[in-house]
Amino acid sequence: MSELTNKIAVIYGAGGEIGGAVARAFAREGATLFLTGHRLAPVAAVAKDIVSAGGAAEAAEVDALDEQAIDRHLQSVVAKAGRIDISFNAMGNSPSQYLGASLVDIDLKQFSMPITSYTTSFFLTARLAARRMLPNKSGVIMTVTAPHARIGTPNGGYGPSQAAKEALARYLSAELAPQGIRVVSLRSFAMPETETIREIFGIRARKESVTWEQFTGYLAGSTHPRRAMTLAEMANVAAFVASDKASAMMATVNLSMGTMDN
Repeated sequence: MSELTNKIAVIYGAGGEIGGAVARAFAREGATLFLTGHRLAPVAAVAKDIVSAGGAAEAAEVDALDEQAIDRHLQSVVAKAGRIDISFNAMGNSPSQYLGASLVDIDLKQFSMPITSYTTSFFLTARLAARRMLPNKSGVIMTVTAPHARIGTPNGGYGPSQAAKEALARYLSAELAPQGIRVVSLRSFAMPETETIREIFGIRARKESVTWEQFTGYLAGSTHPRRAMTLAEMANVAAFVASDKASAMMATVNLSMGTMDN
């Protein structure tokens, strides 16, 4: 039996590279998937791929910052599947709005945008999922964060937003773990396959005239294997962490390829 057989999973941001990779990994492990995103087309494409490969997936347009939209969707999931076992928040936004931004120079709106959007989305999706999980005293609530939660770099409010998500995961874990619900944030390292990293490279290239090889070499240089993480590696870990075999894993899980000790 696969690790996630008979599990019902909801993924937010499933149309992006991270959400899509996690969805495919969950599907390979037997989960039934309810995929969402703020635009339907890319989410539907992921669902189509999964169904074509023999998996079970439905796509829906859901704004992960809209509490009522999230709640309505979860109601429909429970009506169809009977419960929710896994909630995975992979919502993201464009780094061009904060990368390299000086905290001294930016205004309050620029600073608070990533903090507000990331924490609001994770809070809403986690809280509304937990309400459905509590009656069964079982479930896993997950999200993705970045090493910027612990490393100071010039990126405006992005680093604080990731630190806030990890703190929220800890507090949710402390509250929900006694009720049988695990909360986990996966602190993943830069993955050159993602649109986010390509966008960051474009910004760096314009400012510093670096090549793609130089940029990816810089990313890989701090890791123990001297290479960057792949989407498949992150997604495979996500599938394991979502499974019952990872019952001791809670709060932040370090996937920094050795760059960070904790």
